[in-house]
Amino acid sequence: MTRKPTPAEDAHLAGQAKLAAIVIAATGILWVAGNFLGGRLGIDARYAFLLDFAALAAFVWALVVTWRVWRRRQGN
Repeated sequence: MTRKPTPAEDAHLAGQAKLAAIVIAATGILWVAGNFLGGRLGIDARYAFLLDFAALAAFVWALVVTWRVWRRRQGN
Protein backbone atom coordinates (compact mmCIF):
# COMPACT_ATOMS: atom_id res chain seq x y z
CA MET A 1 0.00 0.00 0.00
CA THR A 2 1.34 3.42 -0.89
CA ARG A 3 0.89 6.57 1.10
CA LYS A 4 1.12 10.22 0.19
CA PRO A 5 4.05 12.17 1.63
CA THR A 6 3.21 14.50 4.50
CA PRO A 7 3.46 18.25 3.83
CA ALA A 8 6.80 18.36 5.65
CA GLU A 9 8.16 15.45 3.59
CA ASP A 10 6.78 17.05 0.44
CA ALA A 11 8.57 20.32 1.22
CA HIS A 12 11.80 18.44 1.90
CA LEU A 13 11.51 16.56 -1.39
CA ALA A 14 10.82 19.79 -3.25
CA GLY A 15 13.96 21.30 -1.71
CA GLN A 16 16.00 18.27 -2.73
CA ALA A 17 14.66 18.46 -6.29
CA LYS A 18 15.45 22.17 -6.45
CA LEU A 19 18.99 21.54 -5.21
CA ALA A 20 19.51 18.83 -7.83
CA ALA A 21 18.25 21.20 -10.56
CA ILE A 22 20.63 23.94 -9.43
CA VAL A 23 23.55 21.50 -9.37
CA ILE A 24 22.72 20.28 -12.89
CA ALA A 25 22.44 23.81 -14.29
CA ALA A 26 25.55 25.14 -12.54
CA THR A 27 27.60 22.09 -13.47
CA GLY A 28 26.63 22.35 -17.11
CA ILE A 29 27.49 26.03 -17.28
CA LEU A 30 30.78 25.65 -15.43
CA TRP A 31 31.76 22.60 -17.46
CA VAL A 32 31.17 24.30 -20.80
CA ALA A 33 32.86 27.52 -19.64
CA GLY A 34 35.80 25.58 -18.20
CA ASN A 35 36.33 23.65 -21.41
CA PHE A 36 36.10 26.82 -23.47
CA LEU A 37 38.56 28.71 -21.27
CA GLY A 38 40.85 25.71 -21.01
CA GLY A 39 41.09 25.51 -24.78
CA ARG A 40 41.71 29.24 -25.09
CA LEU A 41 44.35 29.35 -22.37
CA GLY A 42 46.05 26.11 -23.37
CA ILE A 43 45.47 24.36 -20.05
CA ASP A 44 47.10 20.92 -19.74
CA ALA A 45 44.87 17.96 -20.70
CA ARG A 46 45.06 16.40 -17.24
CA TYR A 47 43.28 19.45 -15.80
CA ALA A 48 40.63 19.17 -18.50
CA PHE A 49 40.09 15.54 -17.45
CA LEU A 50 39.89 16.66 -13.82
CA LEU A 51 37.17 19.11 -14.78
CA ASP A 52 35.38 16.39 -16.75
CA PHE A 53 35.48 13.96 -13.82
CA ALA A 54 34.26 16.63 -11.40
CA ALA A 55 31.35 17.41 -13.73
CA LEU A 56 30.59 13.71 -14.11
CA ALA A 57 30.54 13.29 -10.33
CA ALA A 58 28.16 16.24 -9.95
CA PHE A 59 25.84 14.90 -12.66
CA VAL A 60 25.80 11.42 -11.09
CA TRP A 61 25.06 12.92 -7.67
CA ALA A 62 22.18 14.95 -9.11
CA LEU A 63 20.85 11.86 -10.91
CA VAL A 64 20.88 9.84 -7.68
CA VAL A 65 19.13 12.63 -5.75
CA THR A 66 16.52 13.02 -8.49
CA TRP A 67 15.92 9.28 -8.57
CA ARG A 68 15.50 9.17 -4.78
CA VAL A 69 13.04 12.09 -4.88
CA TRP A 70 11.07 10.36 -7.63
CA ARG A 71 10.93 7.08 -5.69
CA ARG A 72 9.82 8.80 -2.49
CA ARG A 73 7.13 10.74 -4.35
CA GLN A 74 5.84 7.39 -5.63
CA GLY A 75 5.31 6.36 -2.02
CA ASN A 76 8.02 3.67 -1.88
